[in-house]
Amino acid sequence: MKENYDCLKLENQLCFPLYACSKEIVRRYTPLLEELDLTYTQYIVMMVMWEEQETNVKTLGEKLYLDSGTLTPLLKKLETKKYITRTRCKDDERNLVIQITKEGMDLRKKAKSVPEELGKCVNLEPKEAGELYKILYKILNHFQENQ
Repeated sequence: MKENYDCLKLENQLCFPLYACSKEIVRRYTPLLEELDLTYTQYIVMMVMWEEQETNVKTLGEKLYLDSGTLTPLLKKLETKKYITRTRCKDDERNLVIQITKEGMDLRKKAKSVPEELGKCVNLEPKEAGELYKILYKILNHFQENQ
């Protein structure tokens, strides 16, 4: 009896189109973000900072699904660019507090057009985009709950 290996076909993998779409979207972000002197990962950090203004590394990592080993060099670079400051919490020296600077907030004005420009590259109706968003967060939340 011949074994069925259909489960190993690339066309049957959910992970592959997710990976390929993610890679293509980040590739399309690149020229838009180069104008802001940001990488994609720096951009998503800045999006959180524009919203929160102040947070700590642990909370930021949880929100972005990034570990401190990834965040530390990223935050150092953003601090060098004067977009954020990093200070130790007075109550708990282990806690690193991140605050956005005026320069960081000013960058938000320049970045405002990025989502719309990227949206032109993605061929989805608003309803489809909303459904995809919900499905992707359902997957992410499941992973987070089952760590």
